[in-house]
Amino acid sequence: MIRRGLSRTLALTTVLTALLAPPVFAADADVDQQEPITVIGQRPSYAQDNTSSATKTDTPLRDVPQSVSIITNDLIEDQAMRSMADVVRYVPGVSMGQGEGHRDAPTLRGNASTADFYVDGVRDDVQYYRDLYNAERIEVLKGSNAMIFGRGGGGGVINRVTEWADWSPEREVSFTAGSYEQLRGTADFGFALNDAAALRLNAMYEQADSYRDFFSLERYGANPTAAFRLGENTTIRAGYEYFYDDRTVDRGVPSENGRPWDGSRSAFFGNPDFSHMGAEVNALTAHVEHEFSGDITLRNNTVFGDYSKYYRNIHANSAVNGVGDVTLQGYQSTTDRQNVFNQTDLIWRTEAGGMRHTVLAGLEFGGQETDNTRAPNFTGLPTVNVSNPTTTATGVIPTPLQTDNHVHVDVAAVYVQDQIAFNDQWQLIAGLRFDRFDLDFDDRRAANADFSRDDELVSPRVGVIYRPAEPVSIYASYSVSYLPQSGDQFGSLDATTSELDPEEFENLELGVKWDVLPSLALTAAIYQLDRTNTRAIDPNTLLTVLTGAQRSQGFELGIAGSISDNWEIQGGYAYQSVEITRTTTAAPEGRVVPLTPEHTFSLWNMVHVTPRLGLGVGVVHQSESFTSISNAVTLPEFTRVDAAVSYALTDTLEAQLNIENVFDEEYWATAHSDNNIMPASPAAARFTIRARF
Repeated sequence: MIRRGLSRTLALTTVLTALLAPPVFAADADVDQQEPITVIGQRPSYAQDNTSSATKTDTPLRDVPQSVSIITNDLIEDQAMRSMADVVRYVPGVSMGQGEGHRDAPTLRGNASTADFYVDGVRDDVQYYRDLYNAERIEVLKGSNAMIFGRGGGGGVINRVTEWADWSPEREVSFTAGSYEQLRGTADFGFALNDAAALRLNAMYEQADSYRDFFSLERYGANPTAAFRLGENTTIRAGYEYFYDDRTVDRGVPSENGRPWDGSRSAFFGNPDFSHMGAEVNALTAHVEHEFSGDITLRNNTVFGDYSKYYRNIHANSAVNGVGDVTLQGYQSTTDRQNVFNQTDLIWRTEAGGMRHTVLAGLEFGGQETDNTRAPNFTGLPTVNVSNPTTTATGVIPTPLQTDNHVHVDVAAVYVQDQIAFNDQWQLIAGLRFDRFDLDFDDRRAANADFSRDDELVSPRVGVIYRPAEPVSIYASYSVSYLPQSGDQFGSLDATTSELDPEEFENLELGVKWDVLPSLALTAAIYQLDRTNTRAIDPNTLLTVLTGAQRSQGFELGIAGSISDNWEIQGGYAYQSVEITRTTTAAPEGRVVPLTPEHTFSLWNMVHVTPRLGLGVGVVHQSESFTSISNAVTLPEFTRVDAAVSYALTDTLEAQLNIENVFDEEYWATAHSDNNIMPASPAAARFTIRARF
């Protein structure tokens, strides 16, 4: 069970204190007597000029030779985003799976993952739903990313850049009331104690029901941070985050005749009394940065994370048959994990031979301890009918544990990278990373069932950037990532998989980045991503062999920034073709990878009609896709429209109304399998009051 001791009580007290503290609002200024007027309804551009995540150095996005999509805090607020699923809706080439109703589950360029999440560049790889209350921005880096992030990252990674104490005054509170009894509050307070010390607190609390029957959630988080200057050249930052999420596990509806069951959008298939999850996160972080001179910087990041996760569910496990019956399945699972990671980077900027160099050399050491249990196939499950798909049958008990293991992982890595500017037109970035990945798997159910594997992974990246004119960059890149044959979550290991070579992800990409306006960026990329060393069964020997393969090919187009001082825009288009190219244990050659629609399109506009009034409208389109690798069930295409109105009541107080799915389009947004398909929300509204003072 989830631990709910003193840490939970202290965190909740901190959140409530922050949310209930009465803000002091300035008097409404006379618009006619103040020129120019600045109100909170006017926000910075959606564009982000630089990133340090893609290269571990502060680099202009135009000089990063890969596709990077950034969702800024301004866009998060304008759309009232709450989840990673909201974020990736405006990221071309990425979709979000249902995640069995208890976790974020993105598919990036055709590669599904639950472990390629990072916080400020450090792994955040446990399966849970992440909130955005403390996010400065979300960075989605597509293609193979092992040179910077280590194992995995084959299709891309999602990195949350969080808000830290930084001596700037931050005083913001917000309260949201929405459809289905949603109530949400957030707070952000930051201030300087003196020139040498600063503090900041981000906090949130939310509770809500849903358009889905029997669903409810409660979650809250607190993230205090501190910063200290030790002289002119050294800065230390420390932070702690507590986050708790408690919700009903909802896995949607089954299929019927190869399509989602076209019944009530609210119908709950299964037993809501036995469908529940809780996740608790405690994370301690320390950053130290020292500049030896204007050209040499040393950074060290240390993170300790403690994660506890529990869930159980009873859900549909078959398609609807001819008389409307559906069979059920159930199980329960726990995960406890402790992560410790330490990263040290040395950055040296120099000139040699008429060329400018930014040299990165780094070390990473880490350890992970994980305990997993799983009890499958609850006994006593009835068959339900679509006329009454919800059961409250008592006497449901789990069968003996199918999984009970302890996993120990040690990681050690060294990497080096050089960003070379030959002149104002030509640049080269080249890097190489070596990882030592050691995994010990202890199956506590049986003797002689313990296995281990040791992997030595060499991950290169090279990219060439050409600037034919100042606002345009053309790039070509090549990168490789590896994933040991223990999976994203190293949930199983046996005599066969412990001896197999890692899966390999090879990404080739060609792209262009064009600053159409100083505050408006247009990006385009074509890519080919090959996944090889995938397991298959030799038809002659019946042994497992690494002959399976998958290929992702596509085109991505993105736009972000300001068309004018009053018009902000974010959008993208993606074409992708993702197929099994050589038969694997999961599917024969020719199958299409699930949740990879051939076409996706999104475009959001926020126009400030007056200094106080803003109007937003967005459209999202997705062509049909498959719910699983069986290719037996199809998610139909859909188009959805969202809208927003914001009005600055005073110079410090803003009201905002967001309407999701304005035209009440009935569609199915995502799935986990052929019979776990999530109906999308009907038209829903959220009203927010936000104060900055």
